[in-house]
Amino acid sequence: MTIYPQERVALFIDGSNLYAAAKALGFDIDYKRLLEMFSKDGHLVRALYYTALIEDQEYSPIRPLVDWLDYNGYTMVTKPTKEFTDAAGRRKIKGNMDIELAIDLMEMAEHLDHAVIFSGDGDFRRLVEAVQRKGLRVTVVSTVRSQPPMVADELRRQADNFIELDDLRATIGRKSGGHDNVGDGQHPHIQDDQDDQDDFDEFGDAPGSSRDVDEEMEIA
Repeated sequence: MTIYPQERVALFIDGSNLYAAAKALGFDIDYKRLLEMFSKDGHLVRALYYTALIEDQEYSPIRPLVDWLDYNGYTMVTKPTKEFTDAAGRRKIKGNMDIELAIDLMEMAEHLDHAVIFSGDGDFRRLVEAVQRKGLRVTVVSTVRSQPPMVADELRRQADNFIELDDLRATIGRKSGGHDNVGDGQHPHIQDDQDDQDDFDEFGDAPGSSRDVDEEMEIA
């Protein structure tokens, strides 16, 4: 990936998608190191992190990470999850941040030269195409090395650049025993709409599959 010194750059991080991709590859993201990496080249205008939050919960497993990011250079974009009951009578919560990310990128496009999207969600292909017509270069960060791959092929083809997340392991991975990021690795369980697995618990690991990630968590 090339970021030119004069470029105005913004990071758009789909929190659940990035977490699922890193988990599938077997490492945790050090968000301090990630910010440092993209601050070295170009002019980093903004780093936005998108996630849905469970309200009415005495303790949310992602809250420490959200608070840390909020105080350490990231712009947090959150919204409450929605609760529903599925056909089997199980209570679930659902939260999708795609619209928020898309609107922010479209609104910021005229003030940027380069957008870096941390997501493999194929729904973003049209968004990437739209901002490219406005003159932006777009880089997508995800992985093809998980089983199955976490990035949709159409998104990878549309982007100007694709960064394999696994290649960044040494640069932005959390070092063993490191505690730079409070709350790292504690993200609500992510369930793909196309995933038929049912036996998830509230603090289970995110599955290693997602082309179109839709945040969904089963309440035990």
